[in-house]
Amino acid sequence: MAKFRLNDDKELVAKIREGLKATGGYCPCRLQHTPENLCICKEFKEQLEDPDFHGSCHCGLYVKD
Repeated sequence: MAKFRLNDDKELVAKIREGLKATGGYCPCRLQHTPENLCICKEFKEQLEDPDFHGSCHCGLYVKD
């Protein structure tokens, strides 16, 4: 799996982590609590496998350079 890191925006990271705690580990940006939406979500895992993808996950917590 490709390398990724936390977003440099510490305020955003803190808000997303609060949301993850409140949802039991599900992406706080997603309405459905399904296995695909557990952090690190399926969508970002697939993006990490794409060598041409550079950017953040849906909620912005993680970034792939």
